[in-house]
Amino acid sequence: MTGPDPVSLNGRLFPGLPDRLIPLDEVRDRLLARRCPQQTRDAVWAHLVLRARTEGATWTVAAVGMALPALTSVAARLSDRFAGDPADVHAEVLSGFLSALSTIDLRRPRVMLRLRWAAYRSGYDALADALDGPTPVAPGFRSTPPHTPWGHPDLVLARAVADGVLTQTEAALIGATRLEGVPVADWAAHHGAGEWAVYKTRKRAEFRLAEYLRDGVAETDPSDALTDQVANAIALSRLAAPARRLPRSSLSVSVAEVDAAKKVRARVSKTEPKSGVQGCGISPLATRPSEVPQCA
Repeated sequence: MTGPDPVSLNGRLFPGLPDRLIPLDEVRDRLLARRCPQQTRDAVWAHLVLRARTEGATWTVAAVGMALPALTSVAARLSDRFAGDPADVHAEVLSGFLSALSTIDLRRPRVMLRLRWAAYRSGYDALADALDGPTPVAPGFRSTPPHTPWGHPDLVLARAVADGVLTQTEAALIGATRLEGVPVADWAAHHGAGEWAVYKTRKRAEFRLAEYLRDGVAETDPSDALTDQVANAIALSRLAAPARRLPRSSLSVSVAEVDAAKKVRARVSKTEPKSGVQGCGISPLATRPSEVPQCA
């Protein structure tokens, strides 16, 4: 991006961009602006991906540079709690992005979002493999039992899927909208689902996850502080919700609600003195007389 001839795009080809040659760093800033239309973002990214496929070299590097804010965020999130060398995780994030450049469907919308998810999945797989591997022990190296996969919130969701508490779709929904900050409306549009249906699906899944973390996982590994952290994040997530009013079904389920749900036992009939038909207070289980008068 330095020198008299920086890598640029012709703004005339894209709606919403100035009618001139625009350096890629300026193009990136314009695409990251909140007011930039999704149509413009998709058009620019489709153009970048096509040039990377046909010309490679400079335009492949240009595509990585344009995606650098998203890739940096993904790499930082995946390696946040990883005690090992994060270089391998970062490399897998970049590898996943480059692989997706050659395979992603450009006819579908939100090209950059799908490239970002490809990079995330690649880095996530590398992180899971690293956490499952044996730990070297001095003075030599020998096999040891693998770590319990609770070193990252995404692995908590993966364990819940493996135990049948969540489906893969529900885990992806919670991970995207709670951990990644993807708006529910965007997730619903990307998956062809209704927004309120997605809210309800997430609530039911979080109810099961909160109960699972409290009653199941905490008993098997009480020293794992991450389970409490995830449960509390679910319980307090409503504090970070948008200011708009949402239906009751869209709110997150707290651990307190899980406890309350266990204690409620609905009664079929009331037996108090003033209850029943016309306040007679007759229990439906009252003993009936053994003899019934017959007509003379």
